[in-house]
Amino acid sequence: MSFFKFSHALILTLASTLPLTSHAALDKNEREIVKQVDKNIPQALKEIEQAVNINSGSLNIEGVKKVGALTSEQLKAIGFKVEWLDGSAFNRAGHVLATHESKNPDAIKILMIGHLDTVFAKNDNFTTYKQLDADTASGPGVADMKGGNTIIITALKSLQALNLLENVSIKVLLTGDEESSGRPLSLSKQAIVDAAIWADVALGYENGDNNIKTAMAARRGYTGWTLNVTANAAHSSQIFSESVGYGAIYEASRILNDFREQLATQPNLTFNPGLIVGGTNADYDSANSSATAFGKSNVIAQTVHVAGDLRALSPKQVESAKRVMLQIVAKNLDGSKAELIFEDGYPPMALTDGNKKLLELYSDASHDLGFNKVVAANPRNAGAADISFAANHVDMALDGLGLMGSGAHTKNETADLTSLNKNTAKTALLIYRLGQL
Repeated sequence: MSFFKFSHALILTLASTLPLTSHAALDKNEREIVKQVDKNIPQALKEIEQAVNINSGSLNIEGVKKVGALTSEQLKAIGFKVEWLDGSAFNRAGHVLATHESKNPDAIKILMIGHLDTVFAKNDNFTTYKQLDADTASGPGVADMKGGNTIIITALKSLQALNLLENVSIKVLLTGDEESSGRPLSLSKQAIVDAAIWADVALGYENGDNNIKTAMAARRGYTGWTLNVTANAAHSSQIFSESVGYGAIYEASRILNDFREQLATQPNLTFNPGLIVGGTNADYDSANSSATAFGKSNVIAQTVHVAGDLRALSPKQVESAKRVMLQIVAKNLDGSKAELIFEDGYPPMALTDGNKKLLELYSDASHDLGFNKVVAANPRNAGAADISFAANHVDMALDGLGLMGSGAHTKNETADLTSLNKNTAKTALLIYRLGQL
């Protein structure tokens, strides 16, 4: 049994007992790690460009597989056993799983999480890497998160070159559907859960809130919802009458406004109606996030569909919000009926004592390298991520350790290349130090 599984209580005291957390000077191995990371950065920049120039929108199966093949070769080159986990069962390309097993049975087990896919479709015109200046590059997924994948691989490459991976066992999981999850989630996220059950620590390489002075010690979960409303269709002159009622659009408006009035002030809770369609006839295609409608101003709307999301910081908060929303939906205006359907989503990643201690260790690594201290990011400043499926199965979890940038999910996406060396060195030092526990 590993050290971390043996005693969770002991984990929570590590930061106060380890001499390395007192901002001592770097030891000999740590100084060599810094030099090795510096040496590997030019190649890392080339690898980011190479990955960005392969379109890998979540639904571009061929493109995701190409990025998977690229990262697989990079991981094989540093001695990892690499598997491709086919995703056809959940209608996506699949995942890369790379493993390094220490010969020490008590070695700490670390799961490192990234993803191969982007939000940009195969026919999108935002397709190539471009160096904007010495410190900035643009391109689809350059920060979210092909730069993060490169940080994972470069940190491990640097440690492997110095024979400093003997005291750690590592699994690298690069998923192919983080931006558009395959369904059912029980299949598409099973690889994350399985790897997390194996691991003691989970590290995520999303770009978080894009602030190098913060990391994600907690993340809000994500739940999708669909509101369907039907009502009596009639001539508009009859609206509000006892025999006809209020119509579908008024009922949908009432429900959405009541959501806002009753829930909008709760800390860390958000719920967003991202699409609404209504009229005499209205059809919502959830698979393609599109809708069509027909209606006239002199006809009372018969149908409305609304698609949205719900984000919360704890399972309790999710269930409480669902309960209130369902109560609101049940109080239908005359002449209308409504249903609210929730879909499987991302679980919250709670702010645990273990996560706080891992953040402290990461911050100490940053400080000892001569960089800034790192504090917990506001969970409102970042979306859901794959690490949420791992967090409940490990003793410590931390995310937002990837390449910083701005404009993710838009054609203005850029990467702050000054964060590449810094965050790679911090990761390499953190892994080395975890291996000394």
